[in-house]
Amino acid sequence: MWKFTLRRILIMIPQLFILSVLIFFVAKAMPGDALSGAIEANPKVSAQVLEEQRERLGLNDPAWVQYGRWLGNLVQGDLGKSYVHKVGVTDLIGSRLANTFYLGVAILILTYVISIPLGILSGRYQNSLLDKTITGYTYLSFATPIFIFSLLMLFVFGFRLGWFPTSGSVDVGVQPGTWSYYVNKFYHLILPACAGALVSTTATIQYLRNEVIDTRLKDFVKTARSKGVPESKVYSRHILRNSLLPIAAFLGYDLTAVLAGNLFIESIFGYPGLGQLFLQSITQRDFSVVTALVMLSGLLALIGTLLSDLILSWVDPRIRMG
Repeated sequence: MWKFTLRRILIMIPQLFILSVLIFFVAKAMPGDALSGAIEANPKVSAQVLEEQRERLGLNDPAWVQYGRWLGNLVQGDLGKSYVHKVGVTDLIGSRLANTFYLGVAILILTYVISIPLGILSGRYQNSLLDKTITGYTYLSFATPIFIFSLLMLFVFGFRLGWFPTSGSVDVGVQPGTWSYYVNKFYHLILPACAGALVSTTATIQYLRNEVIDTRLKDFVKTARSKGVPESKVYSRHILRNSLLPIAAFLGYDLTAVLAGNLFIESIFGYPGLGQLFLQSITQRDFSVVTALVMLSGLLALIGTLLSDLILSWVDPRIRMG
């Protein structure tokens, strides 16, 4: 196992290099440059001052020179500076990371709490009214765009009923570190987390339903039934254990997605996380932030692939990795 892990980590190095090249030059191909956001923030800045700043920052250098400088800083952990927020990109991402983590964990937990029981019940009672109801829910969830569903949730439970806050991650004036502060943050988290989870359950329910249906027809399940094993134990010890393999395969991706940010959820609910920061940085042409966040997402995707393979091999010892 350790040889496989080491080999996969070594393979990630050239993948990250290729990813960095693509990210940097795609960002360079976008209109404007690192100072475009500064111009919009302060339109009174003269063209001469901006040109002097471009020369000082090396923005007039050839693209390959800029890439080499950016990559060297990136390897050292220097993500550059946000020219819109006037702070280091590392500090800016760090200030939003906690909110994204809380929201991602809440969505992940709610997704599994909802989808695993529904998937099991749908597969166990195939073609029943319960199965058709759950399948109808998955079709509706799959067909509904997340931004439409989020806007609907926000309108109904936020504006019309007034049950939940409509923006932010905590009320202004609440003292950090107090019990009221954490309760208030949780209160702000409920609505966006429910919106994200209810739309994210489709794949898990369908995968689990199909696996339960397929597994209960296999020979080892028939053998267990022929030996007089109670039906409850057949499902708990034989069917469910094997049916959960697809869920384990995606668990690595889900764990790393906790830190990736939820673009539409955070933007619609005004939740200050990495997803909202990414969209704001694109519109403000804050390229140093955009490249850092895309690079972070790519790294998380590679780590998620590795974790999924490791988790799957741990859950199912029959899978051998050289």
